[in-house]
Amino acid sequence: MMRALLAAALVAAATGTAPVERVRYTFDGPAPLADVSGHGHDLSPVSRYGGSFKLVARDGGKALAFPAPCHAEPCPRIALRAATTTDLNPGRRPLRYGATVRLTADQTTKGENVMQKGYSARGSQYKLQVDGLAGRPSCVLVDDRRPEIHAAISSVGVADDRWHTLECHRSGSRLTILVDGVPRGRATLPADLSVSNRLPFSIGGKGSYPDNDQFQGALDDVWVDIG
Repeated sequence: MMRALLAAALVAAATGTAPVERVRYTFDGPAPLADVSGHGHDLSPVSRYGGSFKLVARDGGKALAFPAPCHAEPCPRIALRAATTTDLNPGRRPLRYGATVRLTADQTTKGENVMQKGYSARGSQYKLQVDGLAGRPSCVLVDDRRPEIHAAISSVGVADDRWHTLECHRSGSRLTILVDGVPRGRATLPADLSVSNRLPFSIGGKGSYPDNDQFQGALDDVWVDIG
């Protein structure tokens, strides 16, 4: 937590403005899918083939557990979506977003979406995912005019059955991924890269269709700060 506060202070000092928390999900209380930032971006599940999530205990609160790995289609699919909004578009502004995740070595695939807004093929995107059998997290940004994918990939994996905090930080032409508060990977961006689309913000997958990049571990404390 102290590292996160320090990172926020550094962003404010560099830009002259404090970042604004646009959305936060703690998955606690009587409405676990509510946006506790107060901006009203509550989540709704979209699912297929029996896809569902479970609430599991964590640090006196709750976290979400997504479907277990499945190797024979049709597999359970689920994603949690907020209504389409431009409020979660950062444009060219500084952007920070993150989550806390827990995965085991047998819960990794070629790509699992923790969160995303937009798609890489159209409309621009920001995304946090866990990649490959090594379970290495990465941050992705795609411009709204040029479809090139820019990814900051962590040098360390997180599929060790322990909780890890993940954070993506875009400032100007630099994209950084932090794992447990430590920078673990960087990418260089066009300084004018802009993420702006009318596509949903989603957690745990792109949707409920096949090849939805289903997240298969446990997830907590999802947030997005802009500015």
